[in-house]
Amino acid sequence: MNGSSITVGRGVLLGFISLYAALFSAFGFSSPFLPAFLAERGLKPEQLGVVLGAATALRLVCGPVAGRLADRFHFLRAELAVCAVLAAGAALLYLAAHGFWMVLAVSLLQAAALAPLVPLADALSLAHARPRPNKQAFEYGWVRGAGSAAFVVGTLAAGQAADSYGLSAIIWPSAAALLLVPIAARLVPAFPAQAASNLAQIAHRPWLTLLRQRAFVCVILIAALVLGSHAMNDSFAVIRWTRAGISPTATGALWSESVAAEVLVFFFLGPRLLRAVSPVGALAVAAFCGVVRWGVLALTVDVVALGLVQPLHGFTFALLHLAAMRIIGDTVPRDLAATAQAVYNLVAVGGTTAVLLLLSGWLYAHFGAAGFWGMAALCVAAFPVIWLLQRALAPPAREAR
Repeated sequence: MNGSSITVGRGVLLGFISLYAALFSAFGFSSPFLPAFLAERGLKPEQLGVVLGAATALRLVCGPVAGRLADRFHFLRAELAVCAVLAAGAALLYLAAHGFWMVLAVSLLQAAALAPLVPLADALSLAHARPRPNKQAFEYGWVRGAGSAAFVVGTLAAGQAADSYGLSAIIWPSAAALLLVPIAARLVPAFPAQAASNLAQIAHRPWLTLLRQRAFVCVILIAALVLGSHAMNDSFAVIRWTRAGISPTATGALWSESVAAEVLVFFFLGPRLLRAVSPVGALAVAAFCGVVRWGVLALTVDVVALGLVQPLHGFTFALLHLAAMRIIGDTVPRDLAATAQAVYNLVAVGGTTAVLLLLSGWLYAHFGAAGFWGMAALCVAAFPVIWLLQRALAPPAREAR
């Protein structure tokens, strides 16, 4: 019996690793090179900005809608498979698209299809990875780390293919990887159903039920502050390093450090820290690391100092994501799991980052590297919300006799 449970657990883990590897390798093949590919389709810089901006806006809208539909009709795996096939088809349409309007139409189609993929995959994996005595098949960090590693491999392979065959070569492997997602989705177990007693209230007022989850609201705010603080790093760190005379080789090494740390935390350090300091404590660690990381970037461009803080990305991103996923998985009703993941991606990942990217441009234009102190301030602002989260998760005090 025990050996059978282990075998089933390994099968579930391999299924989710296959799903995340297919999904994130598809992103790795295309996303770093897609703007350059679209420019080859005849788009001017301002038109390219419109296409990318419109696609991002549509993803932010379609994600929660698709998540709610998946929760309402209990077809998470089916929706995941259909959206992956549509996204693959849209990717192949890029090869025939030329000119602004045609590229815009294809981009919007693919954006709508891509929007639900990661939230649905996360909802499925968290339902089976949440810690339960003698039943946990795997750590969520293992499959998410496999996705990050697949993204890196896909990016490296796409770079080689683009160098040899041109930018059009990135489309084929990306579409092929997306077509593997429905196959991988069949290897993972179905989403467990919610208790019937809770379904009526959730179906009647799904968004209100979700917003009444105090822990969920706190997690969204914390993630928005800490993940959003990466905006200036993502947009201006390399620009500053280049102007300071840091070579492209050194810049690539610094960036690779952060990605390697992300994978390391997802696979090994993160799950151990969640057990050692609790998910709420892990959020505090992530926020503290953000203060240190952005403070150093504000003060210096010394390569040694930068090399010491770049691995903190494993905590400011990966550890925070693991802790947020654990708390969401433990507190949100299962029949709102896909909706909750979509809202997390809408607010904490997409919307806040988009707003802070605009703010980062203003800060860097007016204050230069000192603008990173603004990002550090966002991480400091997360601590009061972490305290509120701790209170929301604390068991109610027993009434004194």
